[in-house]
Amino acid sequence: MEVLYFTAGSSVYEIKKEEQEWVMEERRTPAPFLCLAADPSQKGRLYGGTFNEGLWISNDCGKTWTAAGSGISHNRVMSVAVSPTEVKNGYHVVWAGTEPSGLFRSEDGGKTWTDCPGLLDLPSKSAWSFPPRPYTHHVRWIEPDIHDENRIFVGIELGGVMKSEDKGASWEDRKPHSQYDCHTLTTHAQAPGRIYEAAGGGYAESFDAGNTWQTVNEGLAPYNYLVHIAVDAGNADTMVAAAAQSPYEAYDPAHARTILVRREDGASWSPVENGLPGAEGSSVFALTSHPSESGAFYAVNNLGFYLSYDAGQTWERVPLEWPDYLKTKRIHGFVMIASPD
Repeated sequence: MEVLYFTAGSSVYEIKKEEQEWVMEERRTPAPFLCLAADPSQKGRLYGGTFNEGLWISNDCGKTWTAAGSGISHNRVMSVAVSPTEVKNGYHVVWAGTEPSGLFRSEDGGKTWTDCPGLLDLPSKSAWSFPPRPYTHHVRWIEPDIHDENRIFVGIELGGVMKSEDKGASWEDRKPHSQYDCHTLTTHAQAPGRIYEAAGGGYAESFDAGNTWQTVNEGLAPYNYLVHIAVDAGNADTMVAAAAQSPYEAYDPAHARTILVRREDGASWSPVENGLPGAEGSSVFALTSHPSESGAFYAVNNLGFYLSYDAGQTWERVPLEWPDYLKTKRIHGFVMIASPD
């Protein structure tokens, strides 16, 4: 079964396929969520972060929510991630990132949390600053390495990509040729050591676990502002990214102008149009790919839910009843769970 969740406004939406037909259900959240994560080993378990109300946990697919336990020292939870590999006390380890920048770890399903203060000892910290609120910055993305439970990457907005090789105890600072306005990071099950970064300055990648990086922006202009990225489960060299010309045109549907771009086998980026809405009024897509099905990508934004089964070359809009309310909203979290039942 394919089940996806995304957040918009004060709701989480569940999309799932039942007997070859996609259905969507809205469930209210305690406050607007800025991020969302799902625990694939705990059926129905979701984590959602808010701007001022902390982190929340659901055990019933978002129908009800309870506040996470103590230990996260800031109420603005901007990112959350579930480790795919590290298990403690019967739970997959959970990570939460905050504004101002902080990283917190839970080994008991969110009941208690411990800080990772070494992140704030990095030399570049004095230069971290989020342009709309230049007096602060935050952990925008958390990416536990699927191949190494000791390794974790975090993206600071705006600060860069930081890496720990010891579960957050100590950290390596940002590297040359990575992008400092980090929005999304991902790794790939078939490519140990490879990291993909979508950022305000375009796309960067590493093939050696973040030790060295290269920026690859050929074909992006003028859509050099990347927000989300997803990679084909069957081909680590095929990726799709959500792109805009600037942050002003990325998020608010009232003046949004965004597209999807695609890159394959080391070639230049190219825009994707087939089956997708026009750029005007289309806020930036949230993206994910099927974890095991080659060529399957999923995208959602204010205008609808879209599928691609040919590695992002062509798309189709799923005929769901799309509330007018969503047409004016930015999509934040987007996660997928694929299970046999």
